[in-house]
Amino acid sequence: MAFLVEETGVRLSALLNPDTLVVRRTAGVQPRRAPGGPLTGAGLADDPLLFTGGGRTEVDLHLLFDVSLAGSSVTTTDVRDLTAPLWALAENAGVERGQARPPLVRFVWGKSWSIPGVVVAVAERFEAFSALGAPQRSWLSLRLWRVGEPPPRAAAPAASPAGAAALALTSMDIPEEEIGLHEVVGGGDDGRNAGERLDEIAARYYGEPGLWRLLAVFNGIADPTAIPPPRSLRIPPLWALRQVQ
Repeated sequence: MAFLVEETGVRLSALLNPDTLVVRRTAGVQPRRAPGGPLTGAGLADDPLLFTGGGRTEVDLHLLFDVSLAGSSVTTTDVRDLTAPLWALAENAGVERGQARPPLVRFVWGKSWSIPGVVVAVAERFEAFSALGAPQRSWLSLRLWRVGEPPPRAAAPAASPAGAAALALTSMDIPEEEIGLHEVVGGGDDGRNAGERLDEIAARYYGEPGLWRLLAVFNGIADPTAIPPPRSLRIPPLWALRQVQ
């Protein structure tokens, strides 16, 4: 289970996968109101409703972090070193239309969950304090609100950093023998429904899931959430991606 920060490609993983996952949906419905208050009447069995459209989908996660687990590769003695990046997801680190906002993230878990959204709340309970007062165990609760799936991106203008990288990568003279092939597996006819994701493929070949954007550019993929199988992806060498980062 992990959170993939859309703007940077950074992947934040949980120390342990959660035992439970709560998904909640609130429809776009409100009580109909008049200028003087709620619109109702003695002869009505139910209050009149106003259907506003939209609504909200929430994902509630309860995660356990413990730096004292036997056999763990974690070297820190303060569990806050592991949970601080998740707290940062609820900070207004991004900007949209001149307004500060939390960063856009994608909640991914295996091949069944891939939900874009923003983290709107984080809470943490600490336990098992060391002699120096450092907590070693954390029960962290996190709430994510889903946002609309980003539309397929048009080619970025060369004047932008992303456009310049795309232009440089696609025009680069890479020897054909250094370009690998990867057969995409899984997914439905549209490439969704538990198929392989580009961040997984980038992590497999380069060890860096954040390189999925350049992998999408190199293969002319406008919508990185849908890779219609069966198809082959061309895998450029890592040195080529490094030159355009």
